Amino acid sequence: MGETTSADNFASLINDVEDRLFAVLPDDTWFYPGHGDDSTLGKERPSLAEWRARGW
Repeated sequence: MGETTSADNFASLINDVEDRLFAVLPDDTWFYPGHGDDSTLGKERPSLAEWRARGW
């Protein structure tokens, strides 16, 4: 899980993130990644299209 070494792996991952997290949880939901800064879904939501376009 989380492997993004191919376009298919990345597409599967980003689809799951959008469907299972962004589509069901409110914008004020905090998350704590294993790397990078803590954030909320609302703050990161505008980046979804950019992440998908660049493939990571």
